[in-house]
Amino acid sequence: MDENRNWWTLGAVAIGTFMLLLDVTIVNVALPKIQSSLKASFTDLQWVIDAYALTLAALLLVSGSLADLLGRRRVFTLGLGLFSVASLACGLSTSPLFLILARGVQGIGGAMLFACSLALIGTAYRGRDLATAFGVYGATIGFAAAVGPVVGGVLTDTLGWESIFLVNVPIGIGAIYMTLTKVRESRDPHPAGPDWIGAALFSGALFMLVFALIRGNDEGWSSAPIVGLITGSIVAMVAFVTVELRQDHPMFDLSLFRKPAFAGTSIGAFALSLSMISMFLYIVLYIQDVLGFSPLQTGLRFLPLSVLSFFVAFAAGRLGDRIPSRVLLGGGLGCVGLGLLLMGGLTLQSHWTHLLAGFMLAGIGIGLINPTLASIALGVVTPDRSGMASGINNTFRQVGIATGIASLGAIFQSKVHDSVKAGLAGRPGASHAGQIAHAVTAGAGKQIEALAAPGSRPMLAHVANSAFVSGINELFVVAGVIAFVGAVLAFVLVRPRDFVGAQQPEPVAVAA
Repeated sequence: MDENRNWWTLGAVAIGTFMLLLDVTIVNVALPKIQSSLKASFTDLQWVIDAYALTLAALLLVSGSLADLLGRRRVFTLGLGLFSVASLACGLSTSPLFLILARGVQGIGGAMLFACSLALIGTAYRGRDLATAFGVYGATIGFAAAVGPVVGGVLTDTLGWESIFLVNVPIGIGAIYMTLTKVRESRDPHPAGPDWIGAALFSGALFMLVFALIRGNDEGWSSAPIVGLITGSIVAMVAFVTVELRQDHPMFDLSLFRKPAFAGTSIGAFALSLSMISMFLYIVLYIQDVLGFSPLQTGLRFLPLSVLSFFVAFAAGRLGDRIPSRVLLGGGLGCVGLGLLLMGGLTLQSHWTHLLAGFMLAGIGIGLINPTLASIALGVVTPDRSGMASGINNTFRQVGIATGIASLGAIFQSKVHDSVKAGLAGRPGASHAGQIAHAVTAGAGKQIEALAAPGSRPMLAHVANSAFVSGINELFVVAGVIAFVGAVLAFVLVRPRDFVGAQQPEPVAVAA
């Protein structure tokens, strides 16, 4: 009976984790439809992703502390409920602002779910069963990443973009029932309690930085609001570090970074999200808005990347005891960097197959990276600190997505604006170059064409598509360089002697 109850625990955790991680990938494919339906700007699209990533990153660690105090099953259940209600609100959204706010609430629920997942599994299993449970958990994460684009495409094409959120509601209700009836309660016998000051400073610093990056082009990088936001972000982050160093039980244990290997895996997680994962938004916009494919057709074209990352992750788990972790992590990031560079060099004559080789290399790289990140993060700390180590690693992932979407977006907007301005110089529409550039970045270039005089529409379409292609080509180079820098740092910092017992552990695929 107890054994069956344990497997129910794994089922509830797997369902909750699948749901929250599916929303990381499933939304990208639907963004162009969301843009046209809600009349959203490019900035709105950035916030649809960043609102979720920011709240998840900011509250992941404090949710773990809250779960230790109040009970992991209780916080997990509350997270399921909040995530489901927020998903309903997302599906019923009638404006970009409403959707962005609902996505932020979704992120809070996601943080509560994610923070409790490993602790619930660790409480329910021991020995070989624990390794099996971690394997199922890792496979769930990989499967969510693999099927997200296709599921998003199917739902968006058949039922509308709202369905990608509404589908979470019945699944969430079922998971809540399963958790309340089948999962044991557990808590830390000596909880430290949430670090609210640290959480406030950390989330404030992140929000100000991302807001500045998203608004920088429109406000001007030397303007008082942007300079003030960046300065405020730096001050808040310094204050956060100071507070955490003085805490007996910090939310974010900075002492873990004394081990170079832990710093290396955190950099690796950040670099992967900042480069490849953040590029998904721009690749989706290119495939749908420039090449003209539907959401489902877009999702299917992501399959080479998704499927390869899923199966390579299993192979990487088996290779971990024979190949040093630094080689797998550095090599994986190198593959991602090379894949991004191969995707670049697009022209107006390029077809989607131009992306195929890069997709395949990036998929191999992601598959090598994911289980290795988890293996290093858990392998360089003692078991009693594994929850903190895993939480910090996942926080770096979400911070990478949030800052990556914002920073790459700033580069993209600037490049598109310059390209549109140059393309329209001395031509009809030159005085509206700024408005046209905004329309191009938001995927509304065809609407601008429809408003133009019939004789100038081909020229305007050529300028709009050329500007978009020029912008995404620059992003491929920037993202590729970021991945290569991450690869070098990971290879240098991840040292075998930093592992507990100075031995490489069996990899545990527990991170997305």
